Amino acid sequence: MRYYAKPLANLIGELSKLPGIGTRTAQRLAFHLLEGDYSDAKALADAIIDAKEKITYCSICSNLTETDPCYLCTDLTREKNTICVVESPRDVIAMEKTGEFKGQYHVLHGAISPMDGIGPDDIRIKELLSRVNDQILEVIIATDPNVEGEATAMYISRLLKPLGVKCTRLAAGLPVGGDLEYTDEVTLSKALEGRREI
Repeated sequence: MRYYAKPLANLIGELSKLPGIGTRTAQRLAFHLLEGDYSDAKALADAIIDAKEKITYCSICSNLTETDPCYLCTDLTREKNTICVVESPRDVIAMEKTGEFKGQYHVLHGAISPMDGIGPDDIRIKELLSRVNDQILEVIIATDPNVEGEATAMYISRLLKPLGVKCTRLAAGLPVGGDLEYTDEVTLSKALEGRREI
C-alpha cells in the first residue's frame, strides 16, 4: 500500500474487508469511485450510512427491518401457525421469491458451529422457543444443508419435540454444502413442498 496516497490506501483497505473482495478488486473499485462523479460517491456513502442508521432487527422474527415489527410479522394474510426457521435475512428473501411459503419466519443469524466458537446461545434459538405456543402447529427448519445447518436443525428439533410441535426439514433437492440464498426458486419450491419431519 506504500504506492498509494494515504486516503486511497485507506479506501482500498476498507473495500477489501467486504466479503468476496480481494485486494485487486478493492483497488479497481477504489479507482472507479475516484474516477466517477463526486455525487455518485456521496450517494453510495449516504446509502451505506442511511442503511446502518435505519435498519434494525424485528423484535418478533429477527429479520432486518426499517419498522418494528417488520412487514412480514404485521401482514394479517400470513398464516400464524407455521414458522420457517432460516439462518440469515438473505434466506428470507430467497424463500419469499418462491411464492410458496405463506407463514411466519424466524431468523437465527447463524448456525451452530463449534469449530468457529458458535454455540446455541450465540444464535437466536431462545427467541424462537419463546415464540412457540399452542397456536404453532409446525416449525420448518430451513437451515443450510451443510454440517452446521444440519447440527442446528437437529438441536432445534430436539428442543421442540417435547413441546408437541411438528418439526420438518426442507426436502432433498438442495445441494449439500450449499447456501439457500444461491438456490434457484424452482429448487426451493420443490424442497419446500417435499419437506419431511425430523
